[in-house]
Amino acid sequence: MIRKATIKDIKAIHGLLQEYGNRGELLPRPLSKLYDHVRDFSVFVGDETDQPLGCCALQICWENLAEIRSAAVHPDHTGEKIGTKLVKNALDEARQFQIQQVFVLTYRPGFFEKFGFSVIDRSRLPIKIWADCISCVKFPDCDETAMIKEIRY
Repeated sequence: MIRKATIKDIKAIHGLLQEYGNRGELLPRPLSKLYDHVRDFSVFVGDETDQPLGCCALQICWENLAEIRSAAVHPDHTGEKIGTKLVKNALDEARQFQIQQVFVLTYRPGFFEKFGFSVIDRSRLPIKIWADCISCVKFPDCDETAMIKEIRY
């Protein structure tokens, strides 16, 4: 089941992101930033427990642009289509807000291509989105792939 994240989920979300951050497969986020953005997150929870098995955030950047970020699935539950469900949920949420474009910065472009995302040059994204990048350990040598999807109604 997918539901909006609550404050009680933040430490579990942080753990998921740290797991992949330690592997170099996702940029980790500080706990304080996760609390700041709790309303952006959705979580996938199992039937037996309300503990998040996966997470994904949709952050609105501008009137017609949003970012899917921090998509992660517990390593014991990969291959169960949890990530696919979370990304589809984020795209549905973007449609509800009438967002016209959704982008990602990712180390897994093949995964996002399945949803209709296309690789773009990062310079096509507005300067506003780079505010988070300044505090990134990889700034200014970003090695993520920028991708974008046009939302159709």
